[in-house]
Amino acid sequence: MKKTMFLLWAILLTTAVVSGQESYEIWNGPAPGEPDETTRPTCELYQPAEKKTDACLIVFPGGGYHHLAVDHEGAQIAHFFTAHGMTTVVVKYRVPRREGQPKHLPAWQDAQRAVRFVRSHAAEWGINPDKMGVMGFSAGGHLTLMTATTSLTNSYEPQDDLDKVSASVQFAVPVYPAYVLEDGADGVNSGKGNDSKMVKDFAFDAATPPMCFIHGDEDGISAMGSVAVYHQLRKMNIPGELHIFSKTGHGFGANVTGDHVGDWLNRVWAWMVAMGYGA
Repeated sequence: MKKTMFLLWAILLTTAVVSGQESYEIWNGPAPGEPDETTRPTCELYQPAEKKTDACLIVFPGGGYHHLAVDHEGAQIAHFFTAHGMTTVVVKYRVPRREGQPKHLPAWQDAQRAVRFVRSHAAEWGINPDKMGVMGFSAGGHLTLMTATTSLTNSYEPQDDLDKVSASVQFAVPVYPAYVLEDGADGVNSGKGNDSKMVKDFAFDAATPPMCFIHGDEDGISAMGSVAVYHQLRKMNIPGELHIFSKTGHGFGANVTGDHVGDWLNRVWAWMVAMGYGA
């Protein structure tokens, strides 16, 4: 069974032919707070060979806000969804952390700008501006929550007309999101998250969308963070789906493990279909 799952996964990734990957700089000039243009956050566009849905998924790789895991939490993820006919965008946001600023602020600014940038290209790329979602891993999962729950708060002063475009999204997939609970606000959860409050980063505003959570129960970044956000969504009557995998740690991304967690992307796709974003 494990060998079969691995072979199916390998075939899926290697046959995910896309019409071409294009890179776009998201800021006109220096990003907010940057002295010059040497740091250039980008959107990497992956178009499916056969488009089966007009939804678009924006992906934030993890890396602790220190670096970006752009392969197994970026490009490989894009290949999975383009193989299913969905346009996918991988965001290379600013890292490492900037001294004297909240750890996530430059990345959050890039994330909001990326959503606006992608939405502004909806007609050109053949996507529906009202069917946009975000997925992120670890620190990118925290960034996903910032983007999904706090889109009505501007993270930077408007730069140009693009910043008049909405930064909201219609669905979100936080994958082992980090820094969600106070006892793990900048690392692993010291108390396993069992009795910790949620950090105050997230506004849970009126534009907060449905979410699907993926986490492992042996993750040092406690799955109780995902549980806490799921609970908040329930209190707001926002649909949510929660998958916590037994005997599973942190950082698996698109790497095939050969066990039950190796099917997690299919669970996400099934949720997207159920929510009307997949096909």
